[in-house]
Amino acid sequence: MSNKVKNTALRAGTITAGTALMLLMSSPAFALTRDDGDDPGPGLNVAQTLGLYVATPIVLFLIIAGLVVLTDKSRKQAKSEG
Repeated sequence: MSNKVKNTALRAGTITAGTALMLLMSSPAFALTRDDGDDPGPGLNVAQTLGLYVATPIVLFLIIAGLVVLTDKSRKQAKSEG
């Protein structure tokens, strides 16, 4: 076998073994029974979910974009030179 084929086989085996190991280690995450002291609390309603996962990132993006535009020095230099 050529060196390139050996390296490819070694990489594939490493990735396969790593994936299998991660699946075996995460198996308790699939448990259906609750542990002692496990209290997940109440769930979120639709408005809370949309606010948390949609509105908050959009607002943060707009704030950061606004700060970038307000503090952009290249636009101020172009105005003063022109």
